[in-house]
Amino acid sequence: MAQVKVYGLREHLDAPTKARMSGEIHACAVEALGLPERKRFHRFFALEKEDFFYPESRSERYTILESSMFEGRSEGAKKALVRLLYKRFGENLGIGPEDLKVTIIESPRANWGIRGLPADEIGLDYTVEV
Repeated sequence: MAQVKVYGLREHLDAPTKARMSGEIHACAVEALGLPERKRFHRFFALEKEDFFYPESRSERYTILESSMFEGRSEGAKKALVRLLYKRFGENLGIGPEDLKVTIIESPRANWGIRGLPADEIGLDYTVEV
């Protein structure tokens, strides 16, 4: 399981951009983490300028991406995800490395509730330990 939150300025998170970002994020997660195609959980937070403070060295396209996921992925898999996100956001969305911040937040499966149960009590149809 991986849930992604994307924060950015409203004027740069229009509907077509959000759809493209979601596609790139999911493609990276499928490739690096082995997530199933059907497991896409993305939320976008389009902020007004007065609600989003960031360093002067960043542009108005500055984007923060937070991915919450179960523990168990290898360091290599997480690094692969980060590298893919920077690569594809740059190549396909025109958002360079200075304008993208990526954070992975991991927690034990017991800390997640899914379909009425703690996640560590649910059988998954995909492998987390990659």
